[in-house]
Amino acid sequence: MTEQISRDATSPQTSVRLDEVDRKILSLLQQDASLSLDQIAERVGASKTPVWNRIRKLREAGVIRRQVAILDPEALGLEACFFVLIRTAEHDKEWAARFLQALRERPEVIEAHRLAGDIDYILKVQVRNARAYDRFYQSLISQVRIHNVTALLSMEEIKATSALPIGEAGRN
Repeated sequence: MTEQISRDATSPQTSVRLDEVDRKILSLLQQDASLSLDQIAERVGASKTPVWNRIRKLREAGVIRRQVAILDPEALGLEACFFVLIRTAEHDKEWAARFLQALRERPEVIEAHRLAGDIDYILKVQVRNARAYDRFYQSLISQVRIHNVTALLSMEEIKATSALPIGEAGRN
């Protein structure tokens, strides 16, 4: 891997240049981050030290943010997944700060996105059941003024992955 891992100082969102070995390492880590350094090195056809250096550089460049265990919500009794569409009439900094704080305080919000279009935000909320969602909803609207909320219950998860499509990532 060349030393082109650093990001452009003028844009914090610039992509990192990756070669095929980097992509292989990232693919393996996305599938199973508990693989040992020996296993990764063997699978990418390189020795341990260069693979470790590549992983270290990918971490330093922010390509690898963190390593986590992915839990099964149903095994934990969190069987209801709601997608919550939020419209707000307020767009000032104070409201946004209160809203962001409210979301950060609620562990049941597992994703939150600000959107372009008619809907301002979408939340992914994982809870035990509809009553637990209602408690979440009542708590949220007591803390932050919201113009309109639409909750959609997911009937079935068709696809869920944390793996990014890195086949073409980091190419210029």
